[in-house]
Amino acid sequence: MKETTRVVWAMCGSFCTFEKTLHVMEGMMRDGAQVLPLMSFNAAGLDTRFGTAESWKRKLADVTGSRPIETLQGAEPLGPQNMADAMIVAPCTGATLAKLAAGISDTPVTLGVKSMLRGAKPVVLAVSTNDGLSASLENLAKLLNRKNYYLVPFAQDDYLKKPTSLQSDFSLIADTLECALRGRQLQPVLSE
Repeated sequence: MKETTRVVWAMCGSFCTFEKTLHVMEGMMRDGAQVLPLMSFNAAGLDTRFGTAESWKRKLADVTGSRPIETLQGAEPLGPQNMADAMIVAPCTGATLAKLAAGISDTPVTLGVKSMLRGAKPVVLAVSTNDGLSASLENLAKLLNRKNYYLVPFAQDDYLKKPTSLQSDFSLIADTLECALRGRQLQPVLSE
């Protein structure tokens, strides 16, 4: 990845992965990426056992130097104003996958994606959904077949307690982005 890569980083409401996602974001910024944070309505508005919405907004602002975009009006100009080279959606929930697959752009994240795709910019999705091997599977398949979407390799995160749950390997976000910027999908490597 070139040192000046500008990325919109959208966070959806898979709150249990926020801390892990933030560490990856910090690592990419240490490597020279510029990050503009964006949050879904749920991520920006719900307090959970993983932290308050306001505390996450503060953390994102502290890490990136920018207050997160959390409105439709803030997300719409991303593509037309060439505000970034690519967009990362991490974590990307099943609800967001469904909206993207259906072409619905009624949240800051989905409108941000639409705005970036308008300029043929790559969109990297790092899934985290409890129904990845059930209701969300068809949406994953649809997006894999669409131009400019790239998926961070994923696997079951707890096959015994959550047999349909999938989660991307967040440590591969930067590698997936690097491939996406060259128009290639990072391929998962199976361990022996």
